[in-house]
Amino acid sequence: MNEEKKMVKVERLKKKLEHWVEHNKEHAESFRKAAGEAEEIGLGDVSKRLREAAKSMDELSKLLETAMKELSGST
Repeated sequence: MNEEKKMVKVERLKKKLEHWVEHNKEHAESFRKAAGEAEEIGLGDVSKRLREAAKSMDELSKLLETAMKELSGST
Protein backbone atom coordinates (compact mmCIF):
# COMPACT_ATOMS: atom_id res chain seq x y z
CA MET A 1 0.00 0.00 0.00
CA ASN A 2 1.41 3.37 -0.89
CA GLU A 3 1.98 6.01 1.78
CA GLU A 4 -0.85 8.28 0.63
CA LYS A 5 -3.43 5.48 0.80
CA LYS A 6 -2.14 4.47 4.20
CA MET A 7 -2.50 8.02 5.53
CA VAL A 8 -6.07 8.23 4.24
CA LYS A 9 -6.95 4.96 5.99
CA VAL A 10 -5.22 6.06 9.20
CA GLU A 11 -7.19 9.33 9.23
CA ARG A 12 -10.44 7.47 8.60
CA LEU A 13 -9.71 5.09 11.46
CA LYS A 14 -8.76 7.98 13.73
CA LYS A 15 -12.11 9.68 13.03
CA LYS A 16 -13.96 6.45 13.84
CA LEU A 17 -12.11 6.05 17.11
CA GLU A 18 -12.78 9.66 18.10
CA HIS A 19 -16.47 9.21 17.31
CA TRP A 20 -16.70 5.97 19.30
CA VAL A 21 -15.00 7.51 22.34
CA GLU A 22 -17.34 10.49 22.34
CA HIS A 23 -20.38 8.25 21.76
CA ASN A 24 -19.35 5.94 24.60
CA LYS A 25 -18.90 8.87 26.98
CA GLU A 26 -22.42 10.05 26.15
CA HIS A 27 -23.80 6.56 26.81
CA ALA A 28 -21.92 6.28 30.11
CA GLU A 29 -23.40 9.58 31.26
CA SER A 30 -26.89 8.40 30.26
CA PHE A 31 -26.37 5.18 32.22
CA ARG A 32 -25.34 7.17 35.30
CA LYS A 33 -28.39 9.40 34.99
CA ALA A 34 -30.67 6.38 34.64
CA ALA A 35 -28.94 4.77 37.63
CA GLY A 36 -29.82 7.80 39.72
CA GLU A 37 -33.41 7.63 38.57
CA ALA A 38 -33.58 3.90 39.34
CA GLU A 39 -32.16 4.56 42.80
CA GLU A 40 -34.78 7.26 43.45
CA ILE A 41 -37.61 4.82 42.81
CA GLY A 42 -36.13 2.05 44.91
CA LEU A 43 -34.55 -0.06 42.20
CA GLY A 44 -31.18 -0.51 43.85
CA ASP A 45 -30.18 -3.59 41.85
CA VAL A 46 -31.02 -1.89 38.58
CA SER A 47 -29.11 1.19 39.65
CA LYS A 48 -26.08 -0.92 40.52
CA ARG A 49 -26.10 -2.64 37.11
CA LEU A 50 -26.40 0.68 35.30
CA ARG A 51 -23.44 2.07 37.24
CA GLU A 52 -21.48 -1.06 36.35
CA ALA A 53 -22.40 -0.58 32.70
CA ALA A 54 -21.20 3.03 32.87
CA LYS A 55 -17.91 1.90 34.40
CA SER A 56 -17.49 -0.70 31.66
CA MET A 57 -18.17 1.95 29.04
CA ASP A 58 -15.49 4.16 30.64
CA GLU A 59 -13.02 1.27 30.47
CA LEU A 60 -13.89 0.67 26.84
CA SER A 61 -13.33 4.34 26.08
CA LYS A 62 -9.89 4.14 27.69
CA LEU A 63 -9.01 1.20 25.42
CA LEU A 64 -10.16 3.16 22.38
CA GLU A 65 -8.17 6.20 23.51
CA THR A 66 -5.08 4.00 23.85
CA ALA A 67 -5.68 2.70 20.34
CA MET A 68 -5.85 6.31 19.11
CA LYS A 69 -2.51 7.10 20.76
CA GLU A 70 -0.96 4.00 19.22
CA LEU A 71 -2.40 4.98 15.85
CA SER A 72 -0.91 8.44 16.16
CA GLY A 73 2.45 6.90 16.97
CA SER A 74 2.35 4.64 13.92
CA THR A 75 2.37 7.46 11.38
